[in-house]
Amino acid sequence: MGTTEGLKPLLSTEELAEYLDVPVATVYAWRYHRKGPPGFRIGRYVRYRLSDVEDWLSSRPREPSPPSMGPAGSDSRPGMGDAG
Repeated sequence: MGTTEGLKPLLSTEELAEYLDVPVATVYAWRYHRKGPPGFRIGRYVRYRLSDVEDWLSSRPREPSPPSMGPAGSDSRPGMGDAG
């Protein structure tokens, strides 16, 4: 056989879960519902290309940052600040 030099590594389901810091069950659920990064089967194993995972992450909508609340007790919303 030839050399594997130059080939990009593939991630297992467990490695993907660790990379994304999510439970393995979440990765399986994403795959079942076709919501996660694209993967493919090699025999009975599912593998993910890191480049596909990175593309999937880039395509995800970013959640806006929560608004800054400022110093504690200084919330300007009615009924939310200091009493008095």
